[in-house]
Amino acid sequence: MKTEEHIRKIVLDLIAKIAPEADLAHLDPAERFRNQFDFDSVDFVNFAAGLQQELRVRIPEEDFPRLSTLESCVTYLKSLMAPA
Repeated sequence: MKTEEHIRKIVLDLIAKIAPEADLAHLDPAERFRNQFDFDSVDFVNFAAGLQQELRVRIPEEDFPRLSTLESCVTYLKSLMAPA
C-alpha cells in the first residue's frame, strides 16, 4: 500500500511536469490548484490520467472534483488504495 507521503510526492511530481511554473514550495494544500497556478481543463485531465497511470487506480470522472486541492487529492487517492 502506498503511504500518504508517497502519494503526495507522486501528485507534486505530476504537477511539476504539467505546470512547471507552479511554486510547489509555497503550495497551499487546502487551496484549489487552479487558483495557485496556470492549470486549465486540459492540464487537469492530463493530471488525472497521470495519477491513474502512476498509482494504477481508476478515477471516475465524477470524482475529478476531489482532485482539486493537494489535501483532497491525497485523501481521495489514499482511500482508493486502502485494502477493501
